Amino acid sequence: MARVRVYVTLKPSLLDSAGRTVAGSLQNLGYSELKEARIGKLIELEVEPYSEARVKEMCDKLLANPVIEDYRIEA
Repeated sequence: MARVRVYVTLKPSLLDSAGRTVAGSLQNLGYSELKEARIGKLIELEVEPYSEARVKEMCDKLLANPVIEDYRIEA
């Protein structure tokens, strides 16, 4: 059985309000070296048999919104 990781992030051109909130909070806690934070999600899948095409299909249909999000698959 293959363990697959899918990393989903907002496209770089979009405002990440959660990331801005985290960055502001960390700066308020004294981490002045932090310039930006972006929030994403990690999805772990166990699939058998592994097919990159099928995992991409899963991402496009449910796991990521291709209009506003990018994703990367690690198998």
